[in-house]
Amino acid sequence: MKPFLQVAVVLAVIITVAKAAGALSKRLGQPAVFGELLIGLLMGPTLFNLLEWPIFTEGEYLHRLVKDLAELGVIFLMFLAGLETDLGEMRKVGAAALVGATGGVLLPLLAGTGISLAYGYPGYESVFIGTILTATSVSISAQTLLELGQLRSREGTTILGAAVIDDVMGIIVLSLVVALHGAAAGGEAGKPIWLILLLMVLFFAGAIAVGKWIVPPLLRWARNWPGTEPRFALAIVLGLLFAVAAEEFGQVAAITGSYTLGVMMTLDHDLKHEVEEKLSVLAYGFFVPIFFVSIGLEANLPQAIAQSGVGFMTWIVLASILTKIIGAGAGVRPFGFDWSESMRVGIGMVSRGEVALIVAGIGLESGVISQPIYSVMVVMTLVTTLITPILLRFAFRGGGSSLPRVTEA
Repeated sequence: MKPFLQVAVVLAVIITVAKAAGALSKRLGQPAVFGELLIGLLMGPTLFNLLEWPIFTEGEYLHRLVKDLAELGVIFLMFLAGLETDLGEMRKVGAAALVGATGGVLLPLLAGTGISLAYGYPGYESVFIGTILTATSVSISAQTLLELGQLRSREGTTILGAAVIDDVMGIIVLSLVVALHGAAAGGEAGKPIWLILLLMVLFFAGAIAVGKWIVPPLLRWARNWPGTEPRFALAIVLGLLFAVAAEEFGQVAAITGSYTLGVMMTLDHDLKHEVEEKLSVLAYGFFVPIFFVSIGLEANLPQAIAQSGVGFMTWIVLASILTKIIGAGAGVRPFGFDWSESMRVGIGMVSRGEVALIVAGIGLESGVISQPIYSVMVVMTLVTTLITPILLRFAFRGGGSSLPRVTEA
């Protein structure tokens, strides 16, 4: 079978099983994303090992392609989450998001480090394990909140704001740990912390300025271009460029860039609705299902468990869940959130997703953590990613807390 036909079959299978599992999950009273994540795990090396079937002779190419399409899927998903965000409401929860993110970084960092030291791991490796636990992948929570109709609730807005801040804090901690390890080992220390902070500030300042004053008139101008859907095509281009700029220049995750553009585009309500409507079809019909399934396709659960100690792994998984709930939840509590609302915010920060795997991969490549520890991080990521939609569904059974909406023109 020709390579492009193998691609067609793989994508057809992934999208079919994703939509079928999502529909079954909703029938069972769970968010569709839970079914998509679970079927991805089953379709990977854990059970069916889809990408290694005999008919697929281009296994390495298929792995790379699915992973790249998945990365585009999460960029578009967070673009949509930004378009769904109410900027006025986000301003109202800014302080809560900042303190919640701080608690959601410090407590996992301390717990992961402490547990690792107790099990006899070296200092640098222990600190790096704690650093991996600070990660948050809000894409899973964002999709679940969208399904539950709670993305624009006070808790949903706080989760999204805290996730962006968490991303910045996590990158700073990661950079510091890698730099210290490199210096101690006599290797390259990487960028100095002051430069990373400066690049972050410049990126966010530039992204906000461009998103507010350049993007809207540019998209309005594109309306008069000849051809089919020129304005939507330009919006896609800008979303991708913001994602690239975030990671390559701003030192933060690519999804932070696309999310930032989406938030800024909400300032023009006509543009927001047009882009949101068309992007939803493209993202949810093709890219986003690939992203959710791909998380499981890369995971070999039995191997990961076999390579890691059950006791240590259990403590890390428990810590990864509880420290986010407690740290982020307690952080927002003084800002008018009751205990149930605080718990929802904490649960929304639990999922580690692709962010934790990226950080763990950096640790493995730089020699800070070993292969067995990386396997533990894979298990932790899978558990937190799978459990977040279930916990959010349970936590929002009584509905979220609404803030006064900004009147749309």
